Amino acid sequence: MPASAQNLDPLSDPPAATVPQEIPTSTDVTSDKAISARITGIFGEIAALQNVRAQVSAGVVTLDGTVPTDADGVRAQAIAARVAGVVTVQNMLEQRFDVDSNLSPAFDQIRRDIRGLVHALPLAGIALAAGILIALLGHVIASLQRFWCWLIPNMFLAELIGTFVRFGFIIVGLVVCLDILGSTALLGAVLGGAGVLGIALGFAVRDTVDNYVSSLMLSLRQPFRANDHVDIEGHEGRVVRLTSRATILMTMDGNHLRIPNSTVFKAVILNFTRNPERRFEFDLGIGASDDAMEGMAVGLAAVTNLAFVLKTPKSSAIIQNVGDSNIVLRFYGWLDQAHTDFLKGRSLALQAAKNALESSGFVLPEPIYRLRFDEAAPLQFKQLDKPKPKAIPEPRTREIAGDTAPDKDISRLVAEERSITRSDDLLDSNNPTE
Repeated sequence: MPASAQNLDPLSDPPAATVPQEIPTSTDVTSDKAISARITGIFGEIAALQNVRAQVSAGVVTLDGTVPTDADGVRAQAIAARVAGVVTVQNMLEQRFDVDSNLSPAFDQIRRDIRGLVHALPLAGIALAAGILIALLGHVIASLQRFWCWLIPNMFLAELIGTFVRFGFIIVGLVVCLDILGSTALLGAVLGGAGVLGIALGFAVRDTVDNYVSSLMLSLRQPFRANDHVDIEGHEGRVVRLTSRATILMTMDGNHLRIPNSTVFKAVILNFTRNPERRFEFDLGIGASDDAMEGMAVGLAAVTNLAFVLKTPKSSAIIQNVGDSNIVLRFYGWLDQAHTDFLKGRSLALQAAKNALESSGFVLPEPIYRLRFDEAAPLQFKQLDKPKPKAIPEPRTREIAGDTAPDKDISRLVAEERSITRSDDLLDSNNPTE
């Protein structure tokens, strides 16, 4: 037999692959006894194999007896097969099912684990204390709001970096804790599991992540200021504040409106406050036989004579449409929203143009329908007299007057709402807007 087989440790696991041994052509009783003594001695040192008997004849080992588990039987067969001079092994072992022999090893293993845990408690306490101290240090550094706001002017970005610093110190504390315990290999499994869990949570909360990233971009871009009059995807109102989750508007009805920042970031935003000069328009119809150019001149003169209508940009008028019974004129004018309410100014301009057209003899016609009756109809219709033309009213010399001052009620409500201290407002008047 090869000498290398004698150097193998019989208590270790068998090799994954062994070279087939040549069966000797002769044997003797002395070698069989030596093999039996060697196997019996090995089994005597193993508690689970002490009831195993080995009989050897012509190099064939027959194992007989009882073992606690099937795994112990396989182990006994593997040990016997590795002894020099063994040709083959017959496994005749039976498993014992008595309570004492099966529970005793389990209890022994539990006792050994408890003793090991008790002995490791001081070292585990030191490792845990080191990890907690490092995590607390990171928490203290991340809580320095003034430092982060000084380093990064954007409050939302400063808070985000503080969160990353806190999380980074926690990871460092965990690594140091495992390093002290000698279990750094466990860190790879923990990080791998955390990565898989992070991917699953990412898919589950992708809308929340989208909203969070949108909040960050809006805080950097600053698309509007507080109290700006805006229209976001058909939602009109004045901006109260920009939080890390939503944009708060005060509608023109005085109601609070919350729009998710993911919607605001991707929406078309119409800001009425950025440019105070705003154009208004309205339509007026005159008779189909009237002079459209003269009607435009009369209405435009009435609009431009109003005090709140700006001279620059100039007001204008066009022929919008020629209908069956009227000609539709469209008038344009400009006003300053800082001094004139848009809706009030438009209403007064419309009234002024209408009065001017009527005073100049223009009739704002109603829809006209032509009816044709069959001559064989059973009912006879009497010829109606043509209506007398209406008398042209005297020109009105009274000047259009009214309160055109902007409405301050909504602005006052916004100011009162913003007066409440809120630390999560991301609007910063010191940063430039888009």
